[in-house]
Amino acid sequence: MEVAHQVAEKLLFINAVKLSPDKPFTWASGWKSPIYCDNRRILSFPYIRDYIKSELSNLIDQRFPDAEIIAGVATAGIAHGVLAADLLKLSFVYVRSGRKDHGLGNQIEGFFHPGQKIVVVEDLISTGGSSLQACEVLKAAGGDVKGVVAVFDYGFEHARKSFQQAGIAVYALSDYEALLEVALQKGMIQQEQLSVLQQWRQSPDTWGQG
Repeated sequence: MEVAHQVAEKLLFINAVKLSPDKPFTWASGWKSPIYCDNRRILSFPYIRDYIKSELSNLIDQRFPDAEIIAGVATAGIAHGVLAADLLKLSFVYVRSGRKDHGLGNQIEGFFHPGQKIVVVEDLISTGGSSLQACEVLKAAGGDVKGVVAVFDYGFEHARKSFQQAGIAVYALSDYEALLEVALQKGMIQQEQLSVLQQWRQSPDTWGQG
C-alpha cells in the first residue's frame, strides 16, 4: 500500500477525517460538505503522529533536499512543522494569519536570514488561501520559498490553479482520491455514495444548495 493510502487509512482510523454524504457538515466558510478533516487529532495518537512526522520529513527531503527553514502555518500547521523540522534538524519559524497587535507586531515568529530556502508546512489544503498567504509573507521578508507540503489535500481545481499561478510547488502525503478508495475498500462508504462524494469535489462552493 502506497503512502497516500496508508495515511488516508490512519486518518480515517482516528476519525481525523469523517465522511457523511447523507448528513453534510457546514464549514466555517459556509460551504456544505460531505467530509470534515481535522488533522489536529493526529497529535493525540503517538504512533500515528510519529508515522506522519516521518513521512512528512521524507517528503520534504525528497522534494526539497536543499531546504534550510521549515515554516508552519498558524495554527494547525505549527505542530507538524515543528515535528518535521526537529527530525530533519532544520530551523523552524511560523507564520501568523495577521500581525500581532502588541509587542513587536510580528507576523513571522522565529528567525531566518533573507535568501534562505524555506518549505512551508500545512496540515490541510482546501482553497490554498492560508498557505499562499504565508508564502507571500515569507517572500516579503526575504525568504526563498521553495514550496508547500501538507498532510492532506482536497485537490480542488481552484487551489491547484492558484498555486500554479503563484509558481509554488505543492505536495501532500494523501489526497481525496486515495481517501475515497480506502473508505470504499473498508466499507465506510457504499458505491452509490461515491458519486455524491466525487460531485462535491467538482464544485464545493455550490454543492448542496437548493
